[in-house]
Amino acid sequence: MSDTLQNAFMKEIQENEAIIHKVIGLYVDVEEDKRDLYQEVLLQAWKSYPNFKRASKFSTWLYKLSLNTVFSFTKKVRKNTTQEITAKNIPMVMPTKDYEILYWIIKKLNKVDRMIMSLHLDGYKNTEIAEILGIDSNHLNVKIHRIKGNVISSFKKIHNE
Repeated sequence: MSDTLQNAFMKEIQENEAIIHKVIGLYVDVEEDKRDLYQEVLLQAWKSYPNFKRASKFSTWLYKLSLNTVFSFTKKVRKNTTQEITAKNIPMVMPTKDYEILYWIIKKLNKVDRMIMSLHLDGYKNTEIAEILGIDSNHLNVKIHRIKGNVISSFKKIHNE
């Protein structure tokens, strides 16, 4: 990779690093696995960057690459364990602050709904989310509406409203 391309890559990674941490945090709870996955995402991004065509924003591309890397990792973990590891199986202390409760509720969603909600809350347009997922925009709109309803319902139950 040329110095110019390498500098552009480093700049974009630094500007969008939070995406990698967020995606990993939504799907993995073991700190050692988080560190390993972070390195793996960077490696995959480094290898794929020369082929990045800029058909979408870098952040969208990085989000999709991060998700694919995390999903590949969780698939390997499931093959190597007798019990599927998901956020639902991990005992968590009930959070007390509203933003912690929201994050806790989102982590309990299935992996696709968790991804949709995270992208939506990050301000991605529905067309971008549909592109990342490879689904129809109308189908996505229905899913977002349903997920929001479930999240709001769960939030109200926790607050006894």
